[in-house]
Amino acid sequence: MTLSTDSLLVDGVRLAYRDRGRGEAVVFLHGTPSHSYEWRDVVPHVEAAGCRAVTYDLLGYGRSERPVDRDTSVAAQADLLEHLLDALGIERVSIVGHDIGGAIGLRFSLARPDRVRRLMLIDTVSFDSWPSSTWRKIAEENEENQDDGASMSQDAFDALLTRQLRMTVADKGLMDGEVLRAYLEPHRSALGRVSFFAHQVRHYDSKYTQEISAELARLTLPVRILWGEQDEWQPLRYAKRLRDAIPHADLVVVPEAGHFLMEDAPERVAHEIGELLRTPSA
Repeated sequence: MTLSTDSLLVDGVRLAYRDRGRGEAVVFLHGTPSHSYEWRDVVPHVEAAGCRAVTYDLLGYGRSERPVDRDTSVAAQADLLEHLLDALGIERVSIVGHDIGGAIGLRFSLARPDRVRRLMLIDTVSFDSWPSSTWRKIAEENEENQDDGASMSQDAFDALLTRQLRMTVADKGLMDGEVLRAYLEPHRSALGRVSFFAHQVRHYDSKYTQEISAELARLTLPVRILWGEQDEWQPLRYAKRLRDAIPHADLVVVPEAGHFLMEDAPERVAHEIGELLRTPSA
C-alpha cells in the first residue's frame, strides 16, 4: 500500500485519501508526526477480510491541503471526519485511530454515536497524557522563535524529527532507510517545515482530551484499546485509565512494541482489528 494519492474536496478543503474494498466500512485515523503511510502494512489485511477500508491524510498532514487559515486541531479534525463520511456516502463506520487519531475517534464517537459501530484506540493520546516531555520542549522553543520553523534549516529539521520518530518504535532499526524517508517526506521543503509546526505541533494540547474525559462513560459501542508495552510517549498507565473509564472496553498490550505499533507489529494490529470487527456492533 502506498500513500493516499486520490483527492476529494471535503467542506471546502482537499483531502488526500484512499478508498478500497467492499463490505463494512472501516476508517483509519493516523497520528502525529505521521500520515496515512503508517497503515500500509495493516490495511491490506482488512481489505482481504472483506471490508471497505478508508485511509486519508488529516487536514494539514501528508498530501492533504495545508490551509493557512483553517483550524487543524483534534476538535476540528473530528468535525471534518463527518463531512468526509458524508462525501463518501458512508452512514455508519468502524473507526481505528492511532495517537491523535484515537482522540479524533473518541470525540466523533461521543458527538455522533449513531454513526460509529466500533472503535479501536491504538496508543492514543488521552486525559493529560500529551504532549510528551520532548514534544513540549519543542513546542515551547517554537513558540519562543515565533516563526513556525521558517528559520530552521532542512538538515536541522530532519535531525529533530528523526530523533523523535526513532522514539516511536521498540526496534529502532525499523525507523530507518525507506521507512524513515517516507515519514520525513511531507516536510522536505520550507512549506513542509512551517506546516509541521503550524498544523501539528501548535495543536499538541491536552485540552482536547481532558474536556471529554468525564464523557467517556457514555460510550456504549464496542471499544478495544491496543497498546505497545514500550511506548515512550504514551505510558501504559493511560491505557489502563482509558479501559477503566470506558464501559466494557478491552485492553490488549503488545510486548516489545512502541508507540508506532503498526511499525513494530503490523500483523498483530491487523489481527486485533479483525477480532474487533467480529464483535457485534452497537
